[in-house]
Amino acid sequence: MASVEQQQQGREWLNRLLSLARLPATVEADGVAIRGDESCWLTISADALSVEQIHALQGDRGEVLDSIQYLLNTTLNMGKPEGEQQPFTVELDGYRDRRQAELLALAEEAAAKVRETGEEFEMVALSAAERRQVHTFLKDYEDLETSSRGQEPDRRLVVRRK
Repeated sequence: MASVEQQQQGREWLNRLLSLARLPATVEADGVAIRGDESCWLTISADALSVEQIHALQGDRGEVLDSIQYLLNTTLNMGKPEGEQQPFTVELDGYRDRRQAELLALAEEAAAKVRETGEEFEMVALSAAERRQVHTFLKDYEDLETSSRGQEPDRRLVVRRK
């Protein structure tokens, strides 16, 4: 779990970005690790944002939110040894919670198909963060393994029997 100092650094970085973008939003640090992911969740309050501003921050299929999250993680973890890096997840208007539920359902569906057919299953159109979540979801399935195949932007997650 993120330390208080790491949570504060994440909040400050994200609040500064929102201020520079002239968006009237604030950030709360949740610090909760979801599904074994040690990520510190930073939630952008949507209370003072218009529907248009929320959409602009989320982007289509969460692409802008993913980019903000990538920049935050890269900036705050730059130069730190791997064991000292703190992953952050940026949430806005429940998007990550909804998407996480969708990804869990997709992961369970992929696992069921692989178990039923014995053939590997490719999951396409997932961001790097989403692929990481699916890997995490399926790591406890002792009879299955996951890997990634291909190059960005056409990288896919593969689920197969061990």
